[in-house]
Amino acid sequence: MSSPEEARVAPAPEGDLPPEWETDEERMAFLFSAFKQSREVNATEWDSKMGFWSELVLKWGRRRGGVRTCLRELQQAFERRGSVPLGLGTVLRELLRRGKLQRESDFMASVDSSWISWGVGVFILKPLKWTLSSVLGDSKVPEEEEILIYVELLQEKAEEVYNLYQNSTLSSHPVVGLSELRSLCNSVCPDERTFCLVLLQLQKEKRVTVLEQNGNKIMKFARGLHAKVSPVNDVDIGVYQLMQSEQLLSQKVESLAQEAERYKEEARSACKAGKKQVALRCLKSKRRTERRIAELHSKLDVVQGILDRIYASQTDQMVFNAYQAGVGALKLSMKDVTVEKAESLVDQIQELCDTQDEIAQTLAGAGINGSEADTEELEKELDRLLLDSSKDLLDLPSIPQKPLFPTSVVLPNVSDAELEAELEKLTLSEGELAQETDLNASDPKRALELPL
Repeated sequence: MSSPEEARVAPAPEGDLPPEWETDEERMAFLFSAFKQSREVNATEWDSKMGFWSELVLKWGRRRGGVRTCLRELQQAFERRGSVPLGLGTVLRELLRRGKLQRESDFMASVDSSWISWGVGVFILKPLKWTLSSVLGDSKVPEEEEILIYVELLQEKAEEVYNLYQNSTLSSHPVVGLSELRSLCNSVCPDERTFCLVLLQLQKEKRVTVLEQNGNKIMKFARGLHAKVSPVNDVDIGVYQLMQSEQLLSQKVESLAQEAERYKEEARSACKAGKKQVALRCLKSKRRTERRIAELHSKLDVVQGILDRIYASQTDQMVFNAYQAGVGALKLSMKDVTVEKAESLVDQIQELCDTQDEIAQTLAGAGINGSEADTEELEKELDRLLLDSSKDLLDLPSIPQKPLFPTSVVLPNVSDAELEAELEKLTLSEGELAQETDLNASDPKRALELPL
């Protein structure tokens, strides 16, 4: 991908532009006009125009996926019917002030790096530009060719590269070469300059450190998502050299294997052609090549064994550090805890629980309603009363099943006159009995002679 100042940029697609771009001529004429010198003249119009272009510039940069831009590139992208927005310079200055954009020179000056040129000559900076930028800051309008960086996009790409490395096979090694990392990040960083900016951002975040060794740049990544990278030490350099040796031995073994296969084919062809001596020479060369392959395999096994031991020792060191940190934390957490204090605390808890149980029984009314012994005596007395009452029940005869009067007996018919005569006889006999009772009452002796 060419840099912003090297090629003309095509206008932004219609899908990236707002609806009024083609329909509202009055609105677009206002948006394409220059800003007033002071916002206080008409703050509403100034803010409306600034909000429109700020959002559009940031959205266009994210849609392209590039982290770099410049004023000329934006003017070409937002050209409309032969006209360019006259206020884009003011918009870029405002985005610089808000931290959404940053001058590429300022960004690189903020990174403490001695390898900023990368050997490709793309980051040779002019001290005069640095001086002017540091003096003027972001108050001046960027020049047409001055490179600006989308800060958020660069941070996102740096995070993507870091995660890509952590999830790749390269993360098994503590260090990695620049060429291997560049091949890994082709999909994220399509051009060399973006790749360099991403690595500078990672170094600024203390997640990558770089050392140049014999003309080769060694990259070391931080372990873990929130860890800070440590400086490249002698162990890292030794591991990198072993990795280089392993890679060279593997390439040499592969090359010799192809050579042995070629000798084999030549011997076969010589046999078919009847050239016995040529075939024997080819077979001897094949056998020598196979012996060299075997020797290189043994050396490669030694190198790989050393690397495995180094990786294992690093893992052991990490585990040891974790154990040591855990022991320190346990000592601090149990600083004032002893067995005697624990036993005393348990006794106090048991005593308090017993006291709480007694309080609960008291509040439940055990002292007011009587003791359990009184309750048991009352229940025994109630049982005795129930037993006595069951004994006093009378043994009554059973209810007769037959009627008292036989159904065959017919009562005689009595007339009313006979009943009245019988009633008079009874009345007379009652009167005589009453008189005799009165006489007996007056004469006690006679009363005693009355028949009972």
